[in-house]
Amino acid sequence: MGTTGSFNAANLWHDATVTRPLSVHDFVIDPSTPHPVVLLAGPSGSGKSHLAAHAGMPVLRLDDFYRDGDDPNLPFQAELGIVDWDDPRAWNADAAFECLMHVARTGTCDLPVYDIGQSKAVGTHRFDVGEHRTFVAEGLFAGELIERCLSAGILADAIVLARTPWLNYVRRMTRDFARSRKPPRIIVERGWTLLKSEPEVVVRQVEAGCRPLDAPGARKRLHELAQS
Repeated sequence: MGTTGSFNAANLWHDATVTRPLSVHDFVIDPSTPHPVVLLAGPSGSGKSHLAAHAGMPVLRLDDFYRDGDDPNLPFQAELGIVDWDDPRAWNADAAFECLMHVARTGTCDLPVYDIGQSKAVGTHRFDVGEHRTFVAEGLFAGELIERCLSAGILADAIVLARTPWLNYVRRMTRDFARSRKPPRIIVERGWTLLKSEPEVVVRQVEAGCRPLDAPGARKRLHELAQS
């Protein structure tokens, strides 16, 4: 799967090297779970946040569980000489899952607020599903939580956005420069690195159990889940 042409999510279903994603029948929700979660993964710049915001469900930002930049155990990106924020080890999966469990059981939880520019959590906020039954948890590493959410009986579905890498590259660069997320040199060099690795990011999420969908397909599925 190259990075220069269009990237069709359907191609993943015909790739014998990719473990098939879970089917809808694999998501068995524990009857005692009042608020099941929809995990929404995808490469940086793929539009996860935008789609989630228009899904008709409350949205929990999994990127708020990044580790602080002074954590000595953060993975290092030797090529760029910076922390590898695209490595799952840069993210606190245990804390994220604990919060998902709490929301699924109670409908609310106090969550961190992470400032990407400062590379640290700068506060907390209360997340509440209100009158909604289902909520979305979106982030680059959402697929890392599939197995645990399945075992706990709180998973309604798991989706990975599979869109054209070049378009994601443009969206990502535009966003990162507009928000001054990192110094310009890092934004440019990291953006090129992410472009080259993007197909592998999607494949990894599919192998974890996500269903690969383009934007219209993901939008339709999220709408169905919001109405269930």
